[in-house]
Amino acid sequence: MQIKPKALALKPQGCTSFKLRKLMRVVSQHYDTELAQVGLRNTQYSLLSQVLALGPVRPSELAAAMMVDASTLTRNLRPLINAGWVELQTGADERSRCVVITPAGRDKRLKAQRIWRNAQERLNVLLGSERVAALHELIDDSLDLLVAVSSGDEDHD
Repeated sequence: MQIKPKALALKPQGCTSFKLRKLMRVVSQHYDTELAQVGLRNTQYSLLSQVLALGPVRPSELAAAMMVDASTLTRNLRPLINAGWVELQTGADERSRCVVITPAGRDKRLKAQRIWRNAQERLNVLLGSERVAALHELIDDSLDLLVAVSSGDEDHD
Protein backbone atom coordinates (compact mmCIF):
# COMPACT_ATOMS: atom_id res chain seq x y z
CA MET A 1 0.00 0.00 0.00
CA GLN A 2 1.38 3.39 -0.94
CA ILE A 3 1.14 6.28 1.48
CA LYS A 4 -0.82 9.10 -0.11
CA PRO A 5 0.67 12.63 -0.03
CA LYS A 6 -2.26 13.89 2.06
CA ALA A 7 -1.45 11.29 4.72
CA LEU A 8 2.11 12.59 4.92
CA ALA A 9 0.83 16.09 5.69
CA LEU A 10 -1.21 14.83 8.67
CA LYS A 11 0.49 14.45 12.01
CA PRO A 12 -1.24 11.90 14.27
CA GLN A 13 -2.15 13.23 17.69
CA GLY A 14 -2.31 11.03 20.76
CA CYS A 15 -1.71 7.33 21.26
CA THR A 16 -2.97 5.10 18.46
CA SER A 17 -3.28 2.12 20.79
CA PHE A 18 -5.40 4.07 23.28
CA LYS A 19 -7.67 5.43 20.54
CA LEU A 20 -8.14 1.97 19.02
CA ARG A 21 -8.89 0.42 22.42
CA LYS A 22 -11.48 3.13 23.12
CA LEU A 23 -13.14 2.49 19.77
CA MET A 24 -13.03 -1.27 20.34
CA ARG A 25 -14.66 -0.94 23.77
CA VAL A 26 -17.54 1.11 22.36
CA VAL A 27 -18.00 -1.14 19.31
CA SER A 28 -17.78 -4.31 21.43
CA GLN A 29 -20.33 -2.87 23.85
CA HIS A 30 -22.67 -2.24 20.91
CA TYR A 31 -22.47 -5.89 19.77
CA ASP A 32 -22.47 -7.31 23.32
CA THR A 33 -25.68 -5.42 24.14
CA GLU A 34 -27.44 -6.95 21.14
CA LEU A 35 -25.99 -10.47 21.49
CA ALA A 36 -26.97 -10.59 25.18
CA GLN A 37 -30.48 -11.38 23.87
CA VAL A 38 -29.21 -14.89 23.09
CA GLY A 39 -26.76 -15.16 25.99
CA LEU A 40 -23.57 -14.52 24.03
CA ARG A 41 -20.82 -11.95 23.99
CA ASN A 42 -19.31 -10.71 20.75
CA THR A 43 -16.09 -12.67 21.37
CA GLN A 44 -18.11 -15.86 21.84
CA TYR A 45 -20.09 -15.27 18.66
CA SER A 46 -16.86 -14.67 16.74
CA LEU A 47 -15.32 -17.84 18.16
CA LEU A 48 -18.39 -19.94 17.30
CA SER A 49 -18.33 -18.48 13.77
CA GLN A 50 -14.64 -19.29 13.31
CA VAL A 51 -15.03 -22.86 14.61
CA LEU A 52 -18.00 -23.35 12.28
CA ALA A 53 -16.06 -22.00 9.30
CA LEU A 54 -12.76 -23.78 10.02
CA GLY A 55 -13.74 -26.80 12.09
CA PRO A 56 -12.73 -29.33 12.95
CA VAL A 57 -9.66 -27.23 13.60
CA ARG A 58 -6.56 -27.62 15.74
CA PRO A 59 -6.43 -25.07 18.57
CA SER A 60 -3.14 -23.63 17.27
CA GLU A 61 -4.67 -23.04 13.83
CA LEU A 62 -7.77 -21.47 15.39
CA ALA A 63 -5.62 -19.17 17.53
CA ALA A 64 -3.61 -18.13 14.46
CA ALA A 65 -6.77 -17.46 12.43
CA MET A 66 -8.15 -15.28 15.23
CA MET A 67 -4.76 -13.64 15.90
CA VAL A 68 -4.81 -14.54 19.61
CA ASP A 69 -2.34 -16.47 21.73
CA ALA A 70 -3.00 -20.00 22.97
CA SER A 71 -3.86 -18.96 26.54
CA THR A 72 -6.43 -16.40 25.33
CA LEU A 73 -8.01 -19.01 23.06
CA THR A 74 -8.17 -21.54 25.91
CA ARG A 75 -9.76 -18.97 28.22
CA ASN A 76 -12.33 -18.02 25.54
CA LEU A 77 -13.12 -21.63 24.62
CA ARG A 78 -13.78 -22.76 28.20
CA PRO A 79 -17.29 -21.21 28.54
CA LEU A 80 -18.27 -22.53 25.09
CA ILE A 81 -17.13 -26.02 26.03
CA ASN A 82 -18.93 -25.81 29.39
CA ALA A 83 -22.14 -24.71 27.62
CA GLY A 84 -21.85 -27.65 25.20
CA TRP A 85 -21.48 -25.43 22.11
CA VAL A 86 -18.01 -26.68 21.15
CA GLU A 87 -16.02 -29.79 21.97
CA LEU A 88 -12.37 -30.74 22.02
CA GLN A 89 -12.02 -34.03 20.18
CA THR A 90 -9.08 -36.27 19.42
CA GLY A 91 -7.31 -35.13 16.27
CA ALA A 92 -5.36 -37.04 13.64
CA ASP A 93 -3.41 -38.85 16.35
CA GLU A 94 -3.91 -39.47 20.06
CA ARG A 95 -1.74 -36.48 21.05
CA SER A 96 -3.55 -33.85 18.97
CA ARG A 97 -6.88 -32.16 19.58
CA CYS A 98 -9.46 -30.51 17.33
CA VAL A 99 -12.12 -27.96 18.20
CA VAL A 100 -15.52 -28.89 16.80
CA ILE A 101 -18.84 -27.04 16.95
CA THR A 102 -21.70 -29.14 18.35
CA PRO A 103 -25.29 -29.17 17.09
CA ALA A 104 -26.21 -26.98 20.10
CA GLY A 105 -23.41 -24.60 19.09
CA ARG A 106 -24.72 -24.46 15.51
CA ASP A 107 -28.18 -23.62 16.82
CA LYS A 108 -26.83 -20.95 19.18
CA ARG A 109 -24.78 -19.37 16.40
CA LEU A 110 -27.73 -19.42 13.99
CA LYS A 111 -29.93 -17.61 16.53
CA ALA A 112 -27.15 -15.12 17.21
CA GLN A 113 -26.43 -14.52 13.53
CA ARG A 114 -29.69 -12.63 12.96
CA ILE A 115 -29.04 -10.46 16.00
CA TRP A 116 -25.41 -9.88 14.99
CA ARG A 117 -26.58 -8.85 11.50
CA ASN A 118 -29.04 -6.37 13.05
CA ALA A 119 -26.25 -4.97 15.24
CA GLN A 120 -24.02 -4.58 12.17
CA GLU A 121 -26.76 -2.83 10.20
CA ARG A 122 -27.46 -0.52 13.13
CA LEU A 123 -23.77 0.35 13.37
CA ASN A 124 -23.77 1.07 9.62
CA VAL A 125 -26.65 3.50 10.16
CA LEU A 126 -25.05 5.13 13.21
CA LEU A 127 -21.67 5.64 11.55
CA GLY A 128 -22.74 5.71 7.91
CA SER A 129 -22.05 2.85 5.50
CA GLU A 130 -19.32 4.80 3.71
CA ARG A 131 -17.45 5.43 6.97
CA VAL A 132 -17.76 1.75 7.96
CA ALA A 133 -16.50 0.62 4.53
CA ALA A 134 -13.58 3.08 4.78
CA LEU A 135 -12.85 1.85 8.32
CA HIS A 136 -12.85 -1.77 7.12
CA GLU A 137 -10.45 -0.90 4.30
CA LEU A 138 -8.15 0.99 6.66
CA ILE A 139 -8.19 -1.87 9.18
CA ASP A 140 -7.49 -4.49 6.48
CA ASP A 141 -4.65 -2.44 4.98
CA SER A 142 -3.18 -1.76 8.42
CA LEU A 143 -3.34 -5.44 9.38
CA ASP A 144 -1.66 -6.43 6.11
CA LEU A 145 1.17 -3.97 6.75
CA LEU A 146 1.65 -4.84 10.41
CA VAL A 147 1.47 -8.61 9.87
CA ALA A 148 3.99 -8.32 7.03
CA VAL A 149 6.36 -6.36 9.28
CA SER A 150 5.99 -8.80 12.19
CA SER A 151 6.60 -11.77 9.89
CA GLY A 152 9.56 -10.10 8.17
CA ASP A 153 7.82 -9.86 4.78
CA GLU A 154 7.75 -6.07 4.49
CA ASP A 155 8.81 -4.45 1.26
CA HIS A 156 12.04 -2.54 1.74
CA ASP A 157 11.65 -0.18 -1.27
